[in-house]
Amino acid sequence: MFLGLDIGTSGVKAVLLSDAGSVHATATAPLPITRPERDWSEQQPGDWLAACDKAVLALPAEARRMVRGVGLAGQMHGATLLDDADQVLRPAILWNDGRSFAECSELEARVPDLRSLAGNIAMPGFTAPKLLWVQRHEPDIFERVGTILLPKDYVRLALTGDKASDMSDSAGTLWLDVGARAWSNRLLGACNLTQDQMPRLYEGAEATGQLRRTIAERWGMEAVPVVAGAGDNAAGAVGVGVTAEGDALLSLGTSGVIFVATADFRPNPARAIHAFCHALPDMWHQMSVHLSAASCIEWGLRATGSASPDAFLALAQRAGAGEGGELFLPYLSGERTPHNDPHVRGALLGIDHDTDPARIAAAVLEGVAFAHADGIAALREAGTRVEQLTVIGGGARSRYWGALLASALDVRLAYLEGSETGPALGAARLAMMGVTGASVGEICIRPPTEEVIAPDPRLAERLAPRLARFRAAYPALGSF
Repeated sequence: MFLGLDIGTSGVKAVLLSDAGSVHATATAPLPITRPERDWSEQQPGDWLAACDKAVLALPAEARRMVRGVGLAGQMHGATLLDDADQVLRPAILWNDGRSFAECSELEARVPDLRSLAGNIAMPGFTAPKLLWVQRHEPDIFERVGTILLPKDYVRLALTGDKASDMSDSAGTLWLDVGARAWSNRLLGACNLTQDQMPRLYEGAEATGQLRRTIAERWGMEAVPVVAGAGDNAAGAVGVGVTAEGDALLSLGTSGVIFVATADFRPNPARAIHAFCHALPDMWHQMSVHLSAASCIEWGLRATGSASPDAFLALAQRAGAGEGGELFLPYLSGERTPHNDPHVRGALLGIDHDTDPARIAAAVLEGVAFAHADGIAALREAGTRVEQLTVIGGGARSRYWGALLASALDVRLAYLEGSETGPALGAARLAMMGVTGASVGEICIRPPTEEVIAPDPRLAERLAPRLARFRAAYPALGSF
């Protein structure tokens, strides 16, 4: 067996992968988020460790004894600040935190060629501007920073004692020279930091250390190797075989991502497209990123009083796509692609006397689909061809939402066996590669296709004027 751990935003997922390549067991443990002020989003690093422990111990004990390697995946960009004794200095500032908007402009002024080096616009979600914010607003904490780790890499430190990271996750800090796959002294220096405060860099399948004996004993395992792993999106891509030039996926987790694998470094920051390292050597990827996807369903559950995500999706299907006058703008935490606007907030427009929970639910699903339509348009404008997307994440379970997305994006959606497993499966595959020495082609096999949903021309025709209204509504929100 090979264990994959995904330290997500809403929870930790653990997956056991057999040496035959099939998922043997999964388990999850929830995580809380705190938002002490507007635009803030934080978690306690200790909660990640507790959730990992809970998820792993929920896996079958007999299978745990057969684990031969561990891989880590996780939410990107989170700033976990440690002192020289590796003690946490403050709650981690997460990827969907928008407090450091002013610092982004300052960072780009300090490094005029930042976008070509880092492959991205400086956005509040990235790690670097968070540290400028800490320096300005919490100088006593900044002076004590000995190490900065991403969320999954803080878990690694607890599990192995090693300070290490992989290329894909580190590319989301704005401190990596993404083309060269190395820390940039210029980017670090612009934040008054040095490489001594950074973890060592590895490719995704390289071993960075071994499980501590105490952890291994509690989990009922041997002290097996732990590989570098990947950021959540790159790990999700490895899990479903999106590893070659032009392969693409749609991730419907807390956030939403369209991910396209590339054989070279292709930055396109003008349209807020991300360019990062892949988890595999000599591979990169482009992404459009939407800060709210399945998190909008969580909001919708509260707004409509639905008992579960499945009940909410059924409610939306009952109302039908493109039928009501309601329009939902899903900017609950701001937006990245294509707007780069951490301050915009969501809106529900066009309500009338006949608006009911079903029509609200339908509008929520349409709004997320329209945001992704903006994202795929930005990718296409940059010359990236996208004709089919493999769907992963919790949102993958709804074929009704899939039909809506396929028609709004004008793209085929492929649903694979185990597509809901997500990044944890990719982390387990990277562990399997690292331990066995097998190649990408041997391990990262595309799972069997369960279904392909093609765009529905009639539905696309009904959605087109609503998409136009959606795009017209975003500028209007600025006045609020």
